[in-house]
Amino acid sequence: MNICVFLSAADLDERYTRPAREFAELLGKGGHTLVWGGSDVGLMKVVADGVQEAGGRLLGVSVEFLANKARPGADEMVIAADLAERKKLLLEKADAVVIMVGGTGTLDEATEILELKKHGRTEKPVVLLNTAGFYDGLREQFRRMEAEGFLPRPLAELVFFADEPVGALAYLEEQLGVH
Repeated sequence: MNICVFLSAADLDERYTRPAREFAELLGKGGHTLVWGGSDVGLMKVVADGVQEAGGRLLGVSVEFLANKARPGADEMVIAADLAERKKLLLEKADAVVIMVGGTGTLDEATEILELKKHGRTEKPVVLLNTAGFYDGLREQFRRMEAEGFLPRPLAELVFFADEPVGALAYLEEQLGVH
């Protein structure tokens, strides 16, 4: 299964890198392919290292202005012209999406896939990996959107919140019938 992971390229604290490594190891051991932003820095590097070390494949989609940070030795690396094309390619190449901790770029990617799901433009499963409660505020905001009628579909149909990596991968495998 090709799993797109949206996440930060920042160097982060152990409370974020440990669960990211754990998820990467599960992904690699499961024989899955990581579809990611292609960078060889920060949390993106941590996850790519973990997947590759555990026997998984790496399919990167970098962007021209960040091509100098693209990971050497990925199984496949595509260079997009801009961020919009990068997002489009990441989603096209994925069977499912996992949103890990990140900043504004990750949030942009997360809301785009949820918007596509909201309008029925994709039915790919989406997991928000809520490491160390990072997305508690966002979950609360989504619940308010649902309660007050801003979402035309139930929140549970748009995104699954997982607190641990094992729960995230189990949900995806169940949704896609992979065992």
